[in-house]
Amino acid sequence: MKATQEHLKDKLQKALSKTFGNEYANCDPILVPASKPEFGDYQANMALSLAKKLGEKPRDMAQKVVENLDVSDICEKPEIAGPGFINLRLKISYLEAQILKVNNDPRLGVPIAEYPKREIVDFSSPNIAKEMHVGHLRSTIIGDAIARILEFKGHDVLRLNHVGDWGTQFGMLITNLREVSPEALTTANALEIGDLVNFYKQAKKRFDEDEDFQERARQEVVKLQAGAEDTIHAWKLLCQQSRQEFQVIYDLLDIKLEERGESFYNPLLSTVVEHLDGVGLLEESDGAKVVFLEGFKNRDGNPLPLIVQKSDGGYNYATTDLAALNFRIQKEEAKRLIYVTDAGQANHFAGVFQVARRAGWIPEDVEIVHVPFGLVLGEDGKKLKTRAGDTVKLRDLLDEAISKARTDLENRLKEEQREETEEFIANVAKVVGISAVKYADLSQNRTGNYKFSFDKMLSLKGNTAPYMLYAYVRTQGISRKGEIDYENLGENVKIILKEEAELILAKHILQLDEVIAEAEQELLPNRLCEYLYQLSEKYNQFFEKCPVLKSEEPIKTSRLALCDLTARTLKLGLSLLGIKVLERM
Repeated sequence: MKATQEHLKDKLQKALSKTFGNEYANCDPILVPASKPEFGDYQANMALSLAKKLGEKPRDMAQKVVENLDVSDICEKPEIAGPGFINLRLKISYLEAQILKVNNDPRLGVPIAEYPKREIVDFSSPNIAKEMHVGHLRSTIIGDAIARILEFKGHDVLRLNHVGDWGTQFGMLITNLREVSPEALTTANALEIGDLVNFYKQAKKRFDEDEDFQERARQEVVKLQAGAEDTIHAWKLLCQQSRQEFQVIYDLLDIKLEERGESFYNPLLSTVVEHLDGVGLLEESDGAKVVFLEGFKNRDGNPLPLIVQKSDGGYNYATTDLAALNFRIQKEEAKRLIYVTDAGQANHFAGVFQVARRAGWIPEDVEIVHVPFGLVLGEDGKKLKTRAGDTVKLRDLLDEAISKARTDLENRLKEEQREETEEFIANVAKVVGISAVKYADLSQNRTGNYKFSFDKMLSLKGNTAPYMLYAYVRTQGISRKGEIDYENLGENVKIILKEEAELILAKHILQLDEVIAEAEQELLPNRLCEYLYQLSEKYNQFFEKCPVLKSEEPIKTSRLALCDLTARTLKLGLSLLGIKVLERM
């Protein structure tokens, strides 16, 4: 089913071609949703941009286009406004027919991508022997939402967790544990994750202060890289211990990932250096092998180097990322690589992408995208920390969200004098708490920082997950009250749109495909959040102004279908954000 906006765009391009010649057949008519209801539903603004080129007055040009524009099957007669805007208002009969089509479509009018492709989303990426903290929250849920949207559009998506499971930190940690807790290196689950983190901090302190320990730790890294049996066994145990803790959080957040740690690419690192040398990109700087970046300068105005092999022969993050990028294109045949990391890594990835391009590793049909995001701030506008000044652990934050959601629910049940089972209370608290955290993050423009507030994100009012969950619950309440099974309304439902509130709701529902297409391309989940928030608002206005169960037939069935369609749209949209709905709250 072609989106209304795309359909109108095609017709406008035909009118431009007919009016000014075939060279304008692909001209962008600059068609956008109207900013105010009095301007109709859509506005075409190309007259202003083309007028000078064509030597016409914008309004005269718009008039000529309208004379050759046939939209009678979709719109009322087009109107020209202001200096040359073409205002288009959808016909009610068209809206009714489109709503009926969407209602009968399991995908709610959202088509599969015309050219599905292999896409890799690299997100979450915690480090072994460290607990996931609030900084991992954004990468994890933004990456998951992007992957869900791409999967729904029919793309072949590989969700990769690029875990920090290799390198110097293991030399430090294993060397320290051999002395203070040797059983941790031979016995599974000998340590809690918190103990492991503390031992890592202890090891880092010793590494920074004790040269003898530092040298022994480096030798342990050499043994690890050489595949020494006891060191590899210890490394595997430490990785497994961390993975178990990560999985608890992933299960809580309903996140699916395939791990591909830094260790996976270790055998490929020397090849990266050899290839860069072979194509003449490699230079030596202070004993290290580097590629000097174009367009990146240091304070002295000299080109910045991207180090790919350190002076001691070791490799770093850039080498691993180059190996991973090349592997994902060559072996996994990805056509779009999406890296979801904090904005602070923008220069790192810009450098890596540049070197890969100059090395000839990125074909013309492959797109490489860094998806940056800002910081999570406290309500004081500073980086979110615990009272003790420590980084907030992600597990603690999620547990607190569920706890606060439960307290809010129990208080509401007491006010309403409502009795519910422990199973109901626990499930609602978990769904609301996790959904509130996810939605509060995803509803922000990811490129900026945002302030974290439990009170705001758990509110039943405003742009929050609970507000949308409650709108969904309302749709199901109508079904229960009227003892109506939405699925059995029948195929002969007739959509009748009479009242302004139901027209507004119907028009908004029909924009779903356009919003998802935009989120698919721009990788901005907040666009979908805004759509769902407005959908909830418009449904609540419809609920207040348009009686459903008390209406006469065929209006009653039409409005029931509109309630069901709203519910299915909310459920689908929220599922693409990784949020589950509730039948009752």
